[in-house]
Amino acid sequence: MQSFKQPISALVVIYTAALDVLVMERADSPDAWQSVTGSREGNETLRETAIREVAEETGLDATRYPLSDWQQQNVYNIYHKWIHRFPPGTIHNTEHVFGLQLPQQMPVKLAPREHVKYLWLPWQEAAEKVFSPSNRAAILQLPQRVKA
Repeated sequence: MQSFKQPISALVVIYTAALDVLVMERADSPDAWQSVTGSREGNETLRETAIREVAEETGLDATRYPLSDWQQQNVYNIYHKWIHRFPPGTIHNTEHVFGLQLPQQMPVKLAPREHVKYLWLPWQEAAEKVFSPSNRAAILQLPQRVKA
């Protein structure tokens, strides 16, 4: 029996106080870079989704650092190449944006089925590198969101 993804996800921008941002290259799309993102599972809260996805994709424990819910939702058309992962007839996903501030750049342990490389980049470069417009918009908000 096919298990479909929920069309509800968390996007987690991982950054440092110096506004360096972690971006990862997708294993299934060369040159497609992104922040941590993933669909909600079961009845977990969006915060639980964010914490789980950070652990799965980076090996980092998001409960050890400030994780903030930006109270922002993005609704977008699901990319055609991934639409088969969702229930039939589902065309939109609602993405909830979070920020995770680390004390400094840290090494991460990538999930090899999801990502093949990672980079820490200054926020402006990270915004240019990511493929998703909503991911780019979230990164561009960092200077206003981070308290000095």
